[in-house]
Amino acid sequence: MLKKLALLSITAVSALAMHTVELNVNEKDVEGRLRLDMGQFNDSVMTDTVFLGMALLHGSEDNSDANPKTLVEINFLMQRSISATDDALTLGMGVKLDYTQLKFSLSPQQDYFALPIGIEANYRFPFDIAVPLHVGGSFYYAPEVLSFEDAKNYLEYRAYFDVEIIEGGKIRLGYRSIDTDTKKHNINYNHSAYLGFKMAF
Repeated sequence: MLKKLALLSITAVSALAMHTVELNVNEKDVEGRLRLDMGQFNDSVMTDTVFLGMALLHGSEDNSDANPKTLVEINFLMQRSISATDDALTLGMGVKLDYTQLKFSLSPQQDYFALPIGIEANYRFPFDIAVPLHVGGSFYYAPEVLSFEDAKNYLEYRAYFDVEIIEGGKIRLGYRSIDTDTKKHNINYNHSAYLGFKMAF
């Protein structure tokens, strides 16, 4: 009996461990994001707490102050659910490595490297409805000491609203603003609303 209970517990925990893949689009920009749950690869890491991921954002001139190249990101996040909220609220701390190239009409192309640190939050509304609703956001910043090559600083914030139409599948309505200031220019790399699809597996 105890073995059955233990096996059931392990299965339930494994069901909560989720890798995620996300695609965000609007008329001009496309973004892909992948996050891997390290708890699925390492038994000493609690599931749904440590994530390693990457993202690619291909921004357009229409939503930027420059002629942007693809923004490449590698990210690391640690998070936990707040038990006082019945696990409805999840908070996380993360660090990212961002790289892109910026081109200006009368200036040479500039390489942009930054190592921003930040926080993320997600709140699941406690409504007793068939389609769960979520709201969340993130804030990342890199001062000059964490900016390299031609970069001066980095500032990114995002906000989103999710509708979980199926288990593990969400439709996302979001907004992002990413500042990639260089030593010579104050640049907003991308500022736009988007529609996204996020899937967990």
